[in-house]
Amino acid sequence: MSKNLKDFGIDKTLKNLGIKEENKGTSTGGKFFASGKTIESFSPVDGKLIAKIKSSGENDYYKVIDTAQKAFQEFRLIPAPKRGELVRQLAQKLRDYKDDLGKLVSYEMGKSLQEGLGEVQEMIDICDFAVGLSRQLHGYTMHSERPGHRMYEQYHPLGIVGIITAFNFPVAVWSWNAALALICGNVTIWKPSEKTPLCAIACQNIMAAVLKENNLPEGISSVLVADHVIGQKLVDDKRIALVSFTGSTRVGRMVSSKVAERFGKSILELGGNNAIIISKDADIDMSVIGAVFGAVGTAGQRCTSTRRLIIHESVYEEVKNRLVKAYGQLKIGNPLNEKNHVGPLIDTDAVKQYELSIKKCEKEGGKFIVEGEVLKGKEYESGCYVKPCIAEVKNSYEIVQHETFAPILYLIKYKTLEEAIAIQNDVPQGLSSAIMTQNLREAELFLSHAGSDCGIANVNIGTSGAEIGGAFGGEKETGGGRESGSDVWKYYMRRQTNTINYTAQLPLAQGIKFDI
Repeated sequence: MSKNLKDFGIDKTLKNLGIKEENKGTSTGGKFFASGKTIESFSPVDGKLIAKIKSSGENDYYKVIDTAQKAFQEFRLIPAPKRGELVRQLAQKLRDYKDDLGKLVSYEMGKSLQEGLGEVQEMIDICDFAVGLSRQLHGYTMHSERPGHRMYEQYHPLGIVGIITAFNFPVAVWSWNAALALICGNVTIWKPSEKTPLCAIACQNIMAAVLKENNLPEGISSVLVADHVIGQKLVDDKRIALVSFTGSTRVGRMVSSKVAERFGKSILELGGNNAIIISKDADIDMSVIGAVFGAVGTAGQRCTSTRRLIIHESVYEEVKNRLVKAYGQLKIGNPLNEKNHVGPLIDTDAVKQYELSIKKCEKEGGKFIVEGEVLKGKEYESGCYVKPCIAEVKNSYEIVQHETFAPILYLIKYKTLEEAIAIQNDVPQGLSSAIMTQNLREAELFLSHAGSDCGIANVNIGTSGAEIGGAFGGEKETGGGRESGSDVWKYYMRRQTNTINYTAQLPLAQGIKFDI
């Protein structure tokens, strides 16, 4: 283990979370095992090796599936409030390990320590939400047209829920799915990003402790640290009732078609190309704060990151100048240092995409008012640190239509609100959107049928920072899936309509009679 880990206290964090120098990446809730290749987790913070992980092989996959199927037969029979108690205990464990898990998220993924801690808090929040929900998994009672009959509907568990997550939220997205899936009576199999495997192992250690303390069988919660080959098996497997996939639109399209071919269910959380409209009636102070946080938070690697600012021509120059000044004050560096605003990108491949996007923007005619660059020096030795940049563009540029997972912000000018909304909607993605205005008519138009076409539409807050109480997800190439709050629990269950005849007669449909 690198000496550098001791400088940040990461060595103690790893020990507390049960992570060693050499780890195995398959678990059904008990001990870890694995027979695949060895992968290495490097931190984008300093480029140092954190630990090695033996990944899941084909035989490991089949063992996990078999164990999960057996666990489901038992777990589905446990009353929902009792399953809620399991999730309540998970929330308590997460509170106990919040500092350690938040620090690991920050170090392995590269987001700021405060964001890492905030991500763990999201896990706690969704668990709390799910605990209450475990006593509210309701159906409806309907009046039958037939005398002496009662109709109602109820919801049943699906079975095995497969969860495939991305690197940018290495723990929260798992919890959004797992907390709801568990209270609904399902069992889960998690394939995390290969870029953040240690976060998944830490979560599985925490979950395994809860299962053991409750004398529950292995297979209720499983993890597969594996490559895309195992991921493909999970997508193709008919025994996986639901696949929740978070990642690129390109891969999501494949996942959707493969799962649909076998008549499975899928939840897709794909790309975002999010915009904030800044009206002539906006509070400029609020607007600049919201835009900067949305654009540079998590180094622009959130699916809800602000990519575009659509600014009214009358306030365009003021907003632009304020942004340039704000960007000049950003501190870029080690995300474990709370004085820094911006940490690294996830890896050097992401840095290459950042550079290519800047070049393409310039080639298409974009004018950079804050120049981008890859930062050099001892503090940036991982090679993953870049400077957030701003360009004046047209929405029609191909690069603007594309989602780049990096802190590149595009400025676009508009004249009328109808024009701004049309610009906002004129991209393939439809995740998050926002308008900054103190004009009630503008706010209502933005939220109306003629307004934003995104799954999330905000007024006087930015595009990122969604709460777990609301359904999270988007339309168009964002995939149409929903996770987290509201009535999303219904995605994790199958609906059944029941009719009970409590008479001595059997009336037949359409008035048909059989004289038997």
